[in-house]
Amino acid sequence: MKPTILFYCQHSLGMGHLVRSFALAEALAEVFEVTFLNGGPLPKGMTSPKNIKVINLPALGTEGPDGMLRSRDSRFTVEQAMVYRRKIIHGLFEETKPAVLLIELFPFGRKKFAFELLPLLEAANSHPSRPKIVCSLRDILVNRGGEKQVKHDDRARDQLEKYFDAVLVHTDPGFARLEESFQPTRSSNISVRYTGFVVTPEKAQKVSPPPARRIIVSAGGGIVGAPVFQAAMDAQRDLWETDKIPMTIVTGPFLPESCWERLKARAVDRKDFQLLRYTPDLRSLIKNAFVSVSQCGYNTAMDILRSKVPALIIPYEEGTQSEQLDRAERLQKLGIIRIVRQRDLNGKTFANEIRSLMKFHPEPHKLNLNGTHNTLKTLQEVVANSTALSLEKNSGAKEFSCDGNIA
Repeated sequence: MKPTILFYCQHSLGMGHLVRSFALAEALAEVFEVTFLNGGPLPKGMTSPKNIKVINLPALGTEGPDGMLRSRDSRFTVEQAMVYRRKIIHGLFEETKPAVLLIELFPFGRKKFAFELLPLLEAANSHPSRPKIVCSLRDILVNRGGEKQVKHDDRARDQLEKYFDAVLVHTDPGFARLEESFQPTRSSNISVRYTGFVVTPEKAQKVSPPPARRIIVSAGGGIVGAPVFQAAMDAQRDLWETDKIPMTIVTGPFLPESCWERLKARAVDRKDFQLLRYTPDLRSLIKNAFVSVSQCGYNTAMDILRSKVPALIIPYEEGTQSEQLDRAERLQKLGIIRIVRQRDLNGKTFANEIRSLMKFHPEPHKLNLNGTHNTLKTLQEVVANSTALSLEKNSGAKEFSCDGNIA
């Protein structure tokens, strides 16, 4: 009988956390029975892996300058959703009796979901058959800045030490290390494993490549992609008339409806132009693109790394959202992509950068993209050997790569 993993994932702004977590869950299902707790809305047109059990909680998200919780399910108020979610989560923990409790991002993020996660962690930590409790973490964390960042990191460290056995960081340690974006005032002896980057699996049925190579413009889920799409539309006629380059814009399912309608109105009578709300296999479009234009979320970055096409990156960097710019600058330093800051973005700069990319050849890279396999391997070891995540206790933790070597 397969051991069970209870996997919690909450996406709030886009869908990158969900895409990465689904890729991990699909790989883990080769060895584990995976019950997947999805806390945000499932994007229209997106299907979950068939070999895992997905429980869609009453959807919550955050929005607005206050970052307050908002209900994404018309059946529930925020307060009703909170109560119902806690009940479902507790029931599933008791029902599944997981060997591993895998929580995406928390406590490094998702503080507003502590109302359900802390009770879950308390229940797991005190259970007679305590599961291994592991955090699944992306490559780079948001920098909140100043004293606020220090307090956040110290709180996260305390919760890690109280509840968790390990952190799996889904990056190549040569690209980014946890201590670069996580700096509590006191070091921790929590076990940290670098798995390599997580990439989505190849789909059995790919989207047929277009008859002509195109500019592919995308912005993940699309909720904050409007400036990119507007600049692309401003540049499209010029690029077509002077260079005869076709363009496809994939807005993403979370682009606000009002923005989608404005784009549709502007798209009327455009030559060799395509406007899509969603595609199940954006990677195939990027792979066959003339150039890719996008923001720099984790999954988009992975698509660019694998496609090896010339890429123009416009990182999202509103407020404290520094993660995409940090990731993009690291990729640009490796010679893989080119950057335009959103503050400098308009139709003219968009068109000029596309023309410049015609002479740009991305540098080859040796980044580890085996994150799904290495995560599976690590968690297999955890279940088979209760000491697999133990580290020597000292004033500062040693950090291990997925193969057990000190990173």
